[in-house]
Amino acid sequence: MSAATVFRVLADPTRLAVLEIVMRQEMRVTDLTARFAVTQPAISQHLAVLRESGLVKHRRDGRQIFYRADLSGLRPLFRWIDEYRIFWQDRMPRLRTLLREMKDE
Repeated sequence: MSAATVFRVLADPTRLAVLEIVMRQEMRVTDLTARFAVTQPAISQHLAVLRESGLVKHRRDGRQIFYRADLSGLRPLFRWIDEYRIFWQDRMPRLRTLLREMKDE
């Protein structure tokens, strides 16, 4: 999965909120639905997208399905951020020097 895919998945505010909730505790669809002004099928669809993207896992206990965050799905974002961190760490000293030179002029 790419960072762009993870960004696209998390761009939906409801989906992001669902992920934030299941990061704190495991929840059933019915528990999640009670927290939002959307239908149970809508929450189920958001969970399906999160599951397909590797951001959420589920477990079955009888007829109940419990969802929890799987933050390993964020690895593409971590790699993307790390690339830019390295990029800026290399360029920041030069930027500081340039800004000082511009200030002195």
